[in-house]
Amino acid sequence: MALFEVKPYDRQFYAENLRDFLPPQIIDIHTHVWLDSFHNPEGGGRGDRVVLWPSLVAKDNSAEDLIETYRLMFPDKKVTPTVFGNPQPHDDLRLANRYVAESAGKYGFYPFYFSHPSEPAEPFEQSVLAGKFLGVKSYLNLAPDYIPQGEIRIYDFFPPHQLEVINRHGWLMMLHIPRDGRLRDRVNLAQMVEIEEKYPNIKLIIAHVGRAYAEEDVGDAFEVLSGCKKMLFDITANANAQVFEQLLRAVGPDRVLFGSDMPILRLRARRIVENGKYVNLVPPGLYGDVSTDSHMREVSPAEAEKITFFMYEEIYAFKKAAEAAGLTPAEVEKVFYGNAKRLLDEVKHETYGE
Repeated sequence: MALFEVKPYDRQFYAENLRDFLPPQIIDIHTHVWLDSFHNPEGGGRGDRVVLWPSLVAKDNSAEDLIETYRLMFPDKKVTPTVFGNPQPHDDLRLANRYVAESAGKYGFYPFYFSHPSEPAEPFEQSVLAGKFLGVKSYLNLAPDYIPQGEIRIYDFFPPHQLEVINRHGWLMMLHIPRDGRLRDRVNLAQMVEIEEKYPNIKLIIAHVGRAYAEEDVGDAFEVLSGCKKMLFDITANANAQVFEQLLRAVGPDRVLFGSDMPILRLRARRIVENGKYVNLVPPGLYGDVSTDSHMREVSPAEAEKITFFMYEEIYAFKKAAEAAGLTPAEVEKVFYGNAKRLLDEVKHETYGE
């Protein structure tokens, strides 16, 4: 049985809109691999701090499933992922990190360590080195329980003692910023700038374009960040062409990375924005009862026939932004491959002599 169905409309959409736009080699800088068996009811992480709809797409995502996903979606491309564990609550991070390291060794993936803010500096450092991880990922649901969700700061789940270790080694850092204001939030912006200035060797990646899924999420962020020269952004799980265009004009193609958030982008959805809030339009019945999720809305069966994978929608939105910003094919190749390859190779050489 196939992992998921690829319909004739999907093949048509890919052939007409994406195949010739994409380079032959792709690095997906942002994916999750984990097994359902890693779930531990006693594990850490607050369930009320995560968006629920991604859990409707897949209960887990093995390394083999990820490889099969790329085969089905990109039959004529070579895709290599950067992988890390799952940010959902109650997943055992020790099992997740071990699985990531083993999968990377087996399949040639690029592994990132999923950190917990409670880890002291030395054990944290030794765990990253022992697994030959190239970067670190964490998530806001791991911040101390007593902090209200709207008040979580970056340092609550990426504490300074861990940032010092990451900086010393020059590792990559995948940052999913917190707070309801998303990219425009003043606290987020201040701490993002501070991290670049105080920890200049960290290769800092701001995930999801700072969760700016609507133009209203941007505010004056790029003006505030205009003094930053190294900070990178991935376009993961974002499908807003206007936000992408603002990003490209602000930082240029050398600081933008393609990422998917797999397995989430297996979702069949077309994303719209209403009153500054994103809504995923999905086929009826495909993901169960979504009536209580304000980010999900079913469409008619007829409209559903023209809904493809969120993965394709993201890349198509970036294509429109790239055309508007005047990117050349060589610059597109940097976003989808070259930029990530350079960063990952630097860490492999500097940390592990490879």
